[in-house]
Amino acid sequence: MAQAQPAYVERPRRRGRRAIVVLVVLLLLLVGILVVADRVAVGVAERAITDQVRQEVAKQGAQSAPPEVEVGGFPFLNQVLDGRYERISIVLREVRGSVQGDAVSLPTLDIDARDVTASLDTLRSGQGEVVAKTVNGTATISYDSLAALLDRPGLKLSEQGGKLAVTAPVDVLGQQLTVTGTADVAVGEQGKVSLRFNDLNAEGLPDVPLARTLLNNYARSISVDVPLPELPFQLTVREVRPTPDGLAVTADATDVPLNSAG
Repeated sequence: MAQAQPAYVERPRRRGRRAIVVLVVLLLLLVGILVVADRVAVGVAERAITDQVRQEVAKQGAQSAPPEVEVGGFPFLNQVLDGRYERISIVLREVRGSVQGDAVSLPTLDIDARDVTASLDTLRSGQGEVVAKTVNGTATISYDSLAALLDRPGLKLSEQGGKLAVTAPVDVLGQQLTVTGTADVAVGEQGKVSLRFNDLNAEGLPDVPLARTLLNNYARSISVDVPLPELPFQLTVREVRPTPDGLAVTADATDVPLNSAG
C-alpha cells in the first residue's frame, strides 16, 4: 500500500518560490530607484543648461523670455557619464533683437540641438563649453505682424496653394477696388525675408495704362525685405515658406557653442 508523502517535502519548493518573489521585488525596486535617479539627473542638467543658454542668448544681443530646455535620450545617466547628449530642445518665446527697429518679432523659436558635448564638470561648475554638432531652428512669422509692417489699411495676407496671397482695398483713379495677388517669398540678403508682389490684379480695373501703372506702383510699395531679429546660436536662415499659420522660417548652424565658456 502506497504511503502518503510527508508534508516537509513541499517546503523546499515553497522556499524557492519565496526567494524568486523576493528577488523580483528587489529588482523592481532597483529599477524604480534607477529611473527616479535618471529623472532627477535630467532635471539638474536641464536647469544648468537653461541658465547657461539664457546667458548666451543675452550675450548675443537677442532678447526673449526665459528659455525652456528639455534634454532627450534615455537612459540619461549614461549620457551624463559620457559627456555627450543625443538631443537638447530649446524653446525661446518672443524673440526680439536688441535694436528692434522695424524687425518683426518671432513668437516662438524652436531649437533642436543634436550631438551635444558637455562634461559633468561643465554642468556642475558652469565652466567650460557646451557644444552642439548641429542646430536647427524653426519659427513662424504671423501674417498679422507682416501686414502691420507693410502698413497698408485693410491689407490682409494669407497662404493659398503654397503661396503668399494678398488682398487689399486700393483707390485707382477714384474707384475703390479690391486688389488680389501673390508674392514670391525668398531668403534675402543678411537673412531678411524678401517679399516680391509681381502678380496683382483688381476686378473692374480701368483698361488704361495709367491704372495698370498705379497698380504696379502699389505692388512695388509692398514688396519689401522684412528684417528678422538676430537669431542666437549662429543660426542662419535657409528657407522661408508660406503656411496656413504664417511664414515658416528654417535656420541651421554647425559646431555651435550653447553657452558662454567660463
